[in-house]
Amino acid sequence: MEAIQNLDIAIIEWIQTHVVRDWLNLPMIWISKLGNGGLLWILLGVVLLVAGIVQKRKSGNGEKIWQGISLLLCLGTTALVCNLWLKPAVARIRPYDLLGFPILIPPLADFSFPSGHTSASFAAATAIYAIHKRWGIVAYLFAACMGFSRMYLGVHFPSDVVAGALIGFGMSRVTLFLIQKWQTKQRHKE
Repeated sequence: MEAIQNLDIAIIEWIQTHVVRDWLNLPMIWISKLGNGGLLWILLGVVLLVAGIVQKRKSGNGEKIWQGISLLLCLGTTALVCNLWLKPAVARIRPYDLLGFPILIPPLADFSFPSGHTSASFAAATAIYAIHKRWGIVAYLFAACMGFSRMYLGVHFPSDVVAGALIGFGMSRVTLFLIQKWQTKQRHKE
């Protein structure tokens, strides 16, 4: 663990010294804010759900409803593992608190490991990819930008971001698999 912590510190200090620039501050803050509370992804899930309900009323086909439900469930399972279980269990101090450098956003009240913004973004990207591959690739690129913004802002170590990405991807894949199994079981009952 000490080796990982030392590598994390070296990378975050390198980012703070060599990457952080005045002209990048606002875009990084903006990208990061889009992930606050998973609100962007929750809104997208609700939009997909409502669009599916409207489509079902018009055509009788309720398949699209599951796109919104799937996205919201992927976000929910990821949040349970990441924010409600791992963050308090690991209780890792934030980089700006450990290393004492200034940050561009208000200090955060929760712990650092894993990155909740990154986990939610990768969970959403995985769900979106299952719905539509091209949009999923765009969502994965945005999720990577989200993870980088968290390091840029000094609120997460690289291992927090990597763990968040893996948790988001993994929990989303498990959730999508379970939804598919449930749907298959329901079809066989009909």
